[in-house]
Formats: sequence, C-alpha cells, structure tokens
Amino acid sequence: MLLIAGLAVVLLSVAGGFLMEGGDLLLLNQPAEFIIIGGAAVGALLVGTPLSVIKQTVAQCKRLMTPSPSRQDFGELLQMLYQLFRVIQQTGVMALESHFEDPKNSPILSRYPKVLARHAAITFLSDSVKVVIVGGIAPHDFDHLMGEDLDVLHREAMHPSGTLAKVGDALPGLGIVAAVLGVVLTMQSIDGPAAEIGEKVGAALVGTFLGILLSYGFVQPISASLEHRVNEEAQFEACMKAGMLAVYKGFPPAIAIEFARRVIPEEIRPSFEETEALCRSTRSVDSQAA
Repeated sequence: MLLIAGLAVVLLSVAGGFLMEGGDLLLLNQPAEFIIIGGAAVGALLVGTPLSVIKQTVAQCKRLMTPSPSRQDFGELLQMLYQLFRVIQQTGVMALESHFEDPKNSPILSRYPKVLARHAAITFLSDSVKVVIVGGIAPHDFDHLMGEDLDVLHREAMHPSGTLAKVGDALPGLGIVAAVLGVVLTMQSIDGPAAEIGEKVGAALVGTFLGILLSYGFVQPISASLEHRVNEEAQFEACMKAGMLAVYKGFPPAIAIEFARRVIPEEIRPSFEETEALCRSTRSVDSQAA
C-alpha cells in the first residue's frame, strides 16, 4: 500500500537523518509531550466534530487500507448496469422494482457483490430507479435531481478529510503549547546545572518537533489521501447517473453503457472493446431472472 509505504518513508527519513547527525532516538522519547499534543488534538476533534463524522472518519481511514477502485470494479459495474438496462428495454422499468426492494436477493444485483457492497452507490441507484418508475419528470429535471443528490453525497463524504485537515493545521500550534509548558518548567530550574537546563529545553523543543512532524508528515497527507479516495469512489455514482439518464432519454442499453463508460477516469476506464465483451457475456443470462 502506498499509504503505509509513504508514512514509513517519512518516519525512516526523519529518524535516519537524526541518527546520521549523531542523535539518540531515546532523546525523542518524551511521553509528556505526546500526551499534551495528542490529547489536546483528540479533545479538539471531539469538541468540533459530530459523532457521525467521527464514525465516518474511522470508516474512511479503514478503507484506505483497501485497494482503490480498479478497472475490473468498473467493468463489473458496467456489466450490472447493462443487465438492468436490458430488463428495462425488454420488460419495462417496473420489472426493476423487485430488484431494489431487496438488492441482496436480486438475481442481477447479487451477482456483483463488490458493487453491492458500496451501499451509498446502490442507494443512489435505487432512488434513481424509483424516480424513473414513478415517471412524470423531464430528462433535464431528472439530471438535475441526480446531480443534487450526488452533490449532497460528495459534501458529506468530504467531511472526514476536512476534519483531519483542521486537526493537522492545529498540531503545530499544539506543539508550541507543549514547548511553552516545557520552557515554563525550565525557567523554574534556571539556577540549576547547565546539563539539567539543557535537558529540559531539549524536551520542550521535542514538543514543537512532534507537532510539526505529525501535522505535515502524517495527518495532512492522510487527509489528502481521504480526499482522493472520495473522488475516486464518487465515479461509481457518476457512472450510474450517466447511464440512468441515457436510458431515461430512450437510448438502447449498449449506447447507455457507453455514456456511463465515458465518465470513468481514463486510467481505469475499460476500453470500448472490453466493455462490449463484458456486455456480450451478460446476454446469455436468462432475462426472466430479472
């Protein structure tokens, strides 16, 4: 994983450079500084962040340990959409109602567990299908409706990234707080031995060091990584939107899938030939399963 590798490079580079300069890593072991900075950061996070966002942040951080959406993932999405669009073409949109009442038991949706596991995307697709079933909405209004839904989903998904960014911005300041407290203790011993004073000043400076390192070496990069992952996963809903709109406008399934394929980022977008092969493979599935 690039995330783990990057964080390891940051840690090894800082520690390695310190050792090359003749430093002793034990000098950086200042538990009190960790408690002051870490505790204050966690406390500030709890004060300024709703519980739902904290839970969402934990969930997104866990997802960073999993691979990003791949070409294969989007290929499966296109296959699933193609099957659904064929059902609409052959038996009408009402036939999709049973599939989205219980997606896990749907003969079509259950064949794509990776897509089904993306609950936000499936909910968005389900709501869009139900709007089509109800009918009576112009294509441009349907486009606007789905766009508004995606905007809300994107704003909510970006909250964890923004929250961590704010914590990262605060960490250097909290490091200064720890350093100032260390200086206060140093001033109390100003008439003591020079070695003792130097030790206390060094411990205080470790607080500033930790605050800056944690901010720019760890928390801010993780925040940026969360933002990139949100944007990557948002392509699933964008793909669904493009396909659903095309079907609603009356395009045949093969053309609707092409609309959906074109919104996928180029580096992970299945080619036209690959998409055609994937769609062709689904035609052997009994349409009555819908």
